[in-house]
Amino acid sequence: MREHGGNLDQAQQRFGGRAEDWIDLSTGINRLPYPVGEVSARAWSALPSRAEIQALHQAAQHAYRTQAPILAMGGAQAAIQLLPQLAAPRRARTLAPTYNEYAGVLSTAGWDVQEVCELDALAGADLAIVVNPNNPDGRCHSPKDLLALLPRVGRLVIDESFADAVPQLSLAPEGDRPGLLILRSFGKFYGLAGLRLGFALGNSSDIGKLAALSGPWPVSGAAIAIGCRALRDDAWAKATSVRLAGDCVRLDAMAQSQGWMLLGGTPLFRLYETPDALAAQERLAQSQIWSRVFAQRPTWLRLGLPGRESEWKRIGEVLAR
Repeated sequence: MREHGGNLDQAQQRFGGRAEDWIDLSTGINRLPYPVGEVSARAWSALPSRAEIQALHQAAQHAYRTQAPILAMGGAQAAIQLLPQLAAPRRARTLAPTYNEYAGVLSTAGWDVQEVCELDALAGADLAIVVNPNNPDGRCHSPKDLLALLPRVGRLVIDESFADAVPQLSLAPEGDRPGLLILRSFGKFYGLAGLRLGFALGNSSDIGKLAALSGPWPVSGAAIAIGCRALRDDAWAKATSVRLAGDCVRLDAMAQSQGWMLLGGTPLFRLYETPDALAAQERLAQSQIWSRVFAQRPTWLRLGLPGRESEWKRIGEVLAR
């Protein structure tokens, strides 16, 4: 198993408690999710129609400010799993450190994967991967710099799973350029990761290949109904982005009071340098607050943002002791 956040079952095994007792800050999932509302009986009982899937695609194009071909999938992870099948295995490079599923999936499929630390070092790759903003450290790259890289690689994949609250970073408006493929996650910003919804944007050839590989019903009726509603709710998205920006300042201040140094982050998670991340994780876990640590970086502690005021109160009380 590759290392991930969201491993709350491990926290329960070590520290006890029911899942609902925990504040899971080990992921970058919004803890104040989009209000789902009612979902029709038909969304649960009928196979999605082509018109309904097309309506979801149009809602995503609206939210992401693009007219590029788009495909709804079972989360951004579903697209990652299919990446190796878009071309014969050759040379892949990932801008590291980053989301570890890319290297794992590509290596398993026979690709020669190299991790590099600078954007320019991706040049010459048949497949180049950039997560923007990056997971886990929040490093960002301008659209201009990414577009300059595009002609220097065979295919450029930009994972924008954490870009909803920083739309100025998105290349979605340029998504139909040859060689460019953009992945978007729905579940993180909208706080509905269990819905398993994401999107791939790109040129018609790549999107056509992914659609053929995904089959006729790549997402559920419930995902279509909720996704259409949420992706067109501009007021909710704007208000949520404003709230998240303020919450980042609030959490950073709490961390600073502990002597933790901000290393980076996004509007959905923060990464701190601590004297001992495992000790900090255990301290929080004693009050059933779960965080993320990294085996190769023993001083790194990552925290998602609390949601309800009761969650902020609990983490504040722990850090004040």
